[in-house]
Amino acid sequence: MSAFTLRYDNPDRFVAGAVGEPGDRTFFLQVREAGQLSSLVCEKQQVEVLASQIAHLLDEVSARSLSGIAIPPPAAGALDTRPLDAPITEDFRIGPMSLAWDSRHDKVVLELFSDDVEDSVTGLSEIDSAELEQGTVCIVGLTPAYARQFVARARAVIAAGRPVCPFCRQPMDPEGHVCPRANGYVNPLA
Repeated sequence: MSAFTLRYDNPDRFVAGAVGEPGDRTFFLQVREAGQLSSLVCEKQQVEVLASQIAHLLDEVSARSLSGIAIPPPAAGALDTRPLDAPITEDFRIGPMSLAWDSRHDKVVLELFSDDVEDSVTGLSEIDSAELEQGTVCIVGLTPAYARQFVARARAVIAAGRPVCPFCRQPMDPEGHVCPRANGYVNPLA
């Protein structure tokens, strides 16, 4: 895959979504701006971590008064509940991600690198940013309000999956699962 950069400085839409049935879903981060659409495949855990880290970053910016603008509180629910935009064609699979606050523009900035970059930096004690920049990357700038909405939707997408076992915290299938904390006893869903 050749290296390229996708840049979305003022996206019309940036959402997390999933395609498929719980237990067999493919997760996407999808960004759209001025007729350009990118769909990036990722893992559920990446969506969960990204949402958590964005929320933490916004809380820190607000607490430290690092911005002249008011950071909105966490959203109670996502305003954008529409499905992912079609056609859903994978631009690349996300590997490493970086997150920062751009104080000049009062925005959250995400850099989503392709997983082929991750393979090229494996074994380095410190990630060489010049080497990462040579790979495929999607750069997204989000206003604080938009970032809060992303977090709310991402958490809703994650929660829409399989229920979690109260003992081992692993996802449970409708027919139950072998719980390591229950010595292998299969607990069916009620």
